[in-house]
Amino acid sequence: MRDTAALAGPAPATRASRAIGEAAAAWVLCAPAGLALFALLLCPTAALLVLSFSDWELGAPELAWIGLGNYVELTTDPVFRIALRNTLIYVGVVMPASIGLGLGVALLVEGGSRLRATFRAIYFLPVVSLLVAMATAWQYLLHPTIGPVNRVLALLGISPINWLGSSDWVMVSLCMIGVWENLGFVVVLFMAGLTAIPRELYAAAELDGARSAMDRFRLVTWPLLGPTTLFVVTITAIRCLRVFDTVQALTRGGPNNASQVLLYAMYQEGFSYFRIGYSAAITVVFLAIVLLLMLVQTRILDRRVHYS
Repeated sequence: MRDTAALAGPAPATRASRAIGEAAAAWVLCAPAGLALFALLLCPTAALLVLSFSDWELGAPELAWIGLGNYVELTTDPVFRIALRNTLIYVGVVMPASIGLGLGVALLVEGGSRLRATFRAIYFLPVVSLLVAMATAWQYLLHPTIGPVNRVLALLGISPINWLGSSDWVMVSLCMIGVWENLGFVVVLFMAGLTAIPRELYAAAELDGARSAMDRFRLVTWPLLGPTTLFVVTITAIRCLRVFDTVQALTRGGPNNASQVLLYAMYQEGFSYFRIGYSAAITVVFLAIVLLLMLVQTRILDRRVHYS
């Protein structure tokens, strides 16, 4: 009888109490992270939504509820429309260019056997560069009279270009700087993904008839880079959408709002004109665009990802 009871396992009451204890321990362990998430993310987001429906100005003793007034104003604000257009153009140019060039550079670096660590450090330098140093360097490189870029163009018989002071060229300049800034980040991520691909698969693909490098890339490398590519696209899109530092350091939204972007418009409305309610409305629109873009990317790319 004792052997039969031992084989039957613990009593139901004991199992229930153990499950309750494990659940309580799980809640206790999750509590710090949950409280941090609530205090640092959910509460500020809720406050942002509330402020976006008000006309509060920084320093004002009270605020008035205006409903959708800020959002209605956004639809007629020419500066906001320019900022939205420039942000989308920046994302549409910098994101695919950074990912395409980053993948190509990663393949070239990973294909060599020497100086891999050195090239990784070189390409990652723009990511860790100080904003002030970066701005000073680019202001010199793109200077309309003494800049090396215009000097090279003059040798080719091309007239000097006012890269950062012309409405026609300022977004081109910011996009070039954005590609340079994001390239190293993308290269390092793709190199990490390439390192994780087993070398045996390339040998097997070659035995199956994949003789050329393009065939091996198409049949082995690209499918197995699916998770890395999804992560790279998501992170790069977010980095491009939140472009602010280069605009603040180099152009301040000029000339004539030609380089105005969403985050800089939000900064100006909130901390230059002290219209916190209107700035909050711009922020809500920005977050909605980020969320929508992430959902679309995940829906489209996640179906094509082959997880190992």
